[in-house]
Amino acid sequence: MDFSGFDIALLVLVALVVLVLFKGIRTIPQGYNYTVERFGRYTKTLSPGLNIIVPFVDRIGAKLNMMEQVLDVPTQEIITRDNATVAVDGVAFYQVLNAAQAAYQVAGLENAILNLTMTNIRTVMGSMDLDELLSNRDAINERLLRVVDEAAHPWGIKITRVEIKDINPPANLVESMGRQMMAERNKRAQILDAEGLKQSQILEAEGRKEAAFRDAEARERSAEAEARATQVVSEAISKGDVQALNYFVALKYTEALTRIGSATNSKVVLMPIEASSLIGTLGGIGEIAKEVFGGEGTAGAARQASRPPVVRPSQT
Repeated sequence: MDFSGFDIALLVLVALVVLVLFKGIRTIPQGYNYTVERFGRYTKTLSPGLNIIVPFVDRIGAKLNMMEQVLDVPTQEIITRDNATVAVDGVAFYQVLNAAQAAYQVAGLENAILNLTMTNIRTVMGSMDLDELLSNRDAINERLLRVVDEAAHPWGIKITRVEIKDINPPANLVESMGRQMMAERNKRAQILDAEGLKQSQILEAEGRKEAAFRDAEARERSAEAEARATQVVSEAISKGDVQALNYFVALKYTEALTRIGSATNSKVVLMPIEASSLIGTLGGIGEIAKEVFGGEGTAGAARQASRPPVVRPSQT
């Protein structure tokens, strides 16, 4: 089959159109931005989706990932303010916000971020004591994030997070810190024991104080009752009732004999009166009580008073 000149020209034109379309249409995946350069100079940034550029004039420059990315910070040794050497590693998270700045403001973006982070870790952590370094990790992360993000801002990126993963002091330093912690715990335990002993002594003293107060109150009430009984007897005597005096004397006499008989250090009890006289005296106490107080309310007291006490010699 012979092709005429027109057919050949048409085929060449179709091929040229296909080539132009192939060179001029660009599809950008989600999460990426491409920069466009015209004769080597940046002109625009292509966003995700279908984009058209000038074929044979424009070309794709840098292909940048706009998603948040993670960068491992390798282990490095840091000398703290108190001259302790520790090994530190970490991780940094960053996101490209401006593709043109990230592509043309810095060469080797990841390497630049890595070196910037490592340098600031040495600066920040080297200005702190070891104890402060181990106990203020959140403050260190916050300070690192602020410093590194401010330094990386002209590159069109955002440092979203900087985290210190491990802080490893030397083995001998860890052992010393363990002994220090044990001594501190023992000190706190001794303080707590002393505080407990103090509180126990205070409570015991307060208990003795309360008991003494109640004993004094009981003695006071007993004295008041004794005074009241004496007053009643005195009033009865003043009215000419001699039997009340006899009852009062007999009651005190019986109580004295009871205390003498119950004493633990007495082997022989000497009776100052004859037993028959004592029994007779005791037998009359009931009658005296009836005459003085009268009524059934004192009958039991009279019977109890008329019952002779049993006096036993104490055991050696």
